[in-house]
Amino acid sequence: MQYSAGVIATALLGLASAQKVHVVSVSSQTDKTLLAFTPNNIKADAGDMIQFQFLNGNHSVVQSNFDNPCTPIQALVANATGMFSGYMDVAASVSAGNFPTYTVEVKDEKPLWLYCSQGKHCQAGMVMVVNENTAANATRSLDNYKAAAANAAANLDPSKIEGGDASDGTTGGTTSAIPTASATSTSIPIAPGNIVTVSAWTGLLSIAAALALL
Repeated sequence: MQYSAGVIATALLGLASAQKVHVVSVSSQTDKTLLAFTPNNIKADAGDMIQFQFLNGNHSVVQSNFDNPCTPIQALVANATGMFSGYMDVAASVSAGNFPTYTVEVKDEKPLWLYCSQGKHCQAGMVMVVNENTAANATRSLDNYKAAAANAAANLDPSKIEGGDASDGTTGGTTSAIPTASATSTSIPIAPGNIVTVSAWTGLLSIAAALALL
């Protein structure tokens, strides 16, 4: 069978359009007392995905801004659509052999300041940043964000799940009721900090589509 240059180009374009997925662990499989995102400082390009894998306890991912840690961005900026995973009760999912996940797409390369809204976890240092930019402003660092969080008067969450795709989310937070989210979950967590390149399926689908044109 012969293939035209256009068909081959279409297939190669699909293979080239790899999408990066940054994996962040929430707490730890071996230490349920760990209040941390690992890694807690990552660089991501626009279009990259970030997958939060909840490995223990009952935690959340919430977006704030630098100046107001432990407060959802929806409470600070009119019409803002911030990230909120809902509370992920890991024990309820692990019994079925799965770990809850929450996946978001990075829209641009501006800093994203995130925290866990459970109890006083934010004040205890369970915070992170995506695309920290101390070159533009040296004071807007993760260390300074964490220090400000430690002094926050309250740890708040939004009233609904926004900003991404959650799996196995459950109610159970200490500040407000969260609707149950639905999606798929992962049975084998990926090592934190890994960047998974998602290109094989994209390439195969493109090849299939191209061959269908013959």
